[in-house]
Amino acid sequence: MNLVEKLAEVEDKYKKLEEELSKPEVYSDYEKMKKLAKEKSELEPIVEKFQDLKETLKRIDGCEEIIEQEEDKELVELAKEELKELEERREQLESELKLLLLPKDPRDEKNIFLEIRAAAGGEEAALFAAELFRMYSRYAERKGWKVQLLDVNITGRGGFKEVVALIEGKGAFSRLKYEVGVHRVQRVPETESGGRIHTSTATVAVLPEAEEFEVEIKPDELKIETFRASGPGGQHVNVTDSAIRITHLPTGIVVQCQDERSQHKNREKAMRILRAKLKEMMEKKQQEEISEERRKQVGTGERSEKIRTYNFPQNRVTDHRIGLTLYKLEDILDGDLDEIIDALIAYYQAERLKNMMEG
Repeated sequence: MNLVEKLAEVEDKYKKLEEELSKPEVYSDYEKMKKLAKEKSELEPIVEKFQDLKETLKRIDGCEEIIEQEEDKELVELAKEELKELEERREQLESELKLLLLPKDPRDEKNIFLEIRAAAGGEEAALFAAELFRMYSRYAERKGWKVQLLDVNITGRGGFKEVVALIEGKGAFSRLKYEVGVHRVQRVPETESGGRIHTSTATVAVLPEAEEFEVEIKPDELKIETFRASGPGGQHVNVTDSAIRITHLPTGIVVQCQDERSQHKNREKAMRILRAKLKEMMEKKQQEEISEERRKQVGTGERSEKIRTYNFPQNRVTDHRIGLTLYKLEDILDGDLDEIIDALIAYYQAERLKNMMEG
């Protein structure tokens, strides 16, 4: 099915929604009317732009007809000039319409839970995990997002075995959802006297926050434990049992939070992480293909399963999914991620457009 045929289907659906909304019985059903009106408003920009495209195509036909049949050379030249402008307009409209046709990801505007874990490489992997956390924290600062550290397991040399944070801000998931996977670092560790380059990895997971109504959690399905916080937290660390660990018994999922001095606040945040994890589990069951793709991305943390490499000797960052290489490692680790993220979004949009047009 070509683009115009797909757009004609959307226009037909829009007209049917208009007819449905004009029926008297719909006025008496507020919820139905609200649902239909929402659907109609979502299709409206596409239909309006399609009208513009149809008018442009009509004018293109008119110009081509003049060029083929008209004997007046001046008129033909004018038609050729207009045709060139109209063809550019058609291309622009088609590009815009293709993007409008892509189904929106309802999770894009959500806050996220960012989880980073050291994988292959021991202490060097933990140091790299800490650097990745700083990179995403700096990126969040640039975007005006709020970062809350919820849980961290710090090594003796200041690395992170694992870290969990909440990032709150408009479009957080839409910008960071393609960061999921294995990140690889290549460099000479400080402890390496022979100057040999080591390869280490860390895994990144990005979970959109789930609303309470989206996930039902029964109190009797939870095992809740308190313990003393360990790690950064100022003078109150190890004074009270304020940290919270929650185990969801049916699934075995364990979450914990030790960010706040208040046990109540830590419990509230831990429940937010649990909801996000349970929602993700539900979506995996409903969308096996998507979950399989995510499993492949995160993998086991082995060095070969990588989405991106950070090479210190060459000042190079390479995203292997799209073949993008940038020679500004220091800037990227300082949170200058937009160039990579924009390229990833463009690539995956193009893939979705290709699948949509072939489907």
